[in-house]
Amino acid sequence: MRFLCKKLVMQLVVLASDDLKEELSGGGVNQEMEIIWAGTIDDLRQQPHADGFIDLLFDNTQQRIKLLKELSPKPVIINSVVHCLEKMQAPFIRINAWPGFLKRPLVEASLVKNNNKQQAEKIFSLFHKKIEWLPDQPGFITARVVAMIINESYFALEEEVSTKEEIDIAMKLGTNYPYGPFEWCDRIGIKNIFLLLHELSKTNSRYKPAGLLEKEALA
Repeated sequence: MRFLCKKLVMQLVVLASDDLKEELSGGGVNQEMEIIWAGTIDDLRQQPHADGFIDLLFDNTQQRIKLLKELSPKPVIINSVVHCLEKMQAPFIRINAWPGFLKRPLVEASLVKNNNKQQAEKIFSLFHKKIEWLPDQPGFITARVVAMIINESYFALEEEVSTKEEIDIAMKLGTNYPYGPFEWCDRIGIKNIFLLLHELSKTNSRYKPAGLLEKEALA
């Protein structure tokens, strides 16, 4: 911790894109926290004395996992919607930070060990957000539901029920969704949607990606 104006200050290093930076800090940041914004994973590692680390650009590679493990036992929070901690065998905290989801005051998160649970809750409270702890499963809750809505919309598109634009309008007017399913897909990234559905379909066939969704994702 650092002392500033006689107040205890937490120093946090965050690796993020400009968009995710805005989502994370858009609700304001408590003065008890100092944020160092990193541009690369190496920038993250060059701050070993920080009190915690967030990697919002996490990719599930052995090299990335190894580098982040070097920062333990301090809290290491990763944006990993599809890949679970159990398979990584890593003492991280994973959150749902798909584009658009960090704007909410609630953060979906999971962890395997409780070592840094209180520290993680403290970190997000300084962003004026609350953690909802969930099982270490692909997609958490919201991402899984949104991915299924998008998948069903692609099935409807395959059957020529309507166009993308009309389906988006119908869902926004009929269900009061903030975005239509195809708008959601564009914001989140169709590859993210496909990867989550593909992972979920390994244990439950109802998550099998629509053929057109898969074709667009792999194009």
